Amino acid sequence: MISNKDDKDKDRDLAIQREILSGRKFSLAEAIGREGGSFLKGESPVPKLVQAIAELQMFINQNLSDSSGALQAVLYIWVKTDSRVSQNLNSPLIALNQILSTLIDNQDILYEFVRQVDHKWGQIYDERPYFQQPGQLPHPEDEYTHESVRLKLVELLDIVQSQQQ
Repeated sequence: MISNKDDKDKDRDLAIQREILSGRKFSLAEAIGREGGSFLKGESPVPKLVQAIAELQMFINQNLSDSSGALQAVLYIWVKTDSRVSQNLNSPLIALNQILSTLIDNQDILYEFVRQVDHKWGQIYDERPYFQQPGQLPHPEDEYTHESVRLKLVELLDIVQSQQQ
């Protein structure tokens, strides 16, 4: 009895659809639109990679203290361009863990990262940044020294690792 009612509803729906379509001219665009109407059903129209990057940016924003914003801005760029994020779309914190570990463990990469942060600071404040050279003491007014950036990244890495457990 229930299937009889379902069949009647389907027949009625088809009749209504035929009536609606009877006054229209056929076009390829309309046919594609009708067939593709359920293409994204149940899925987000935002690509997974964009979702993962946005999630990481929000995480960094909430967990990395950075009064000037240059460190966060450069870390956003590194996250956005790192292939490890696309390899860990379902758990982007794994990618952030790997990125931070690489920055902390490889001195040359850390120095380049700090140089980019200093450069971004100079752009933000329209001032000449203090570029600390490897092996040199930092300028007394330099907000982003090799050691201060490394410590902030270690703190963020600790938070990431605590979230993964």
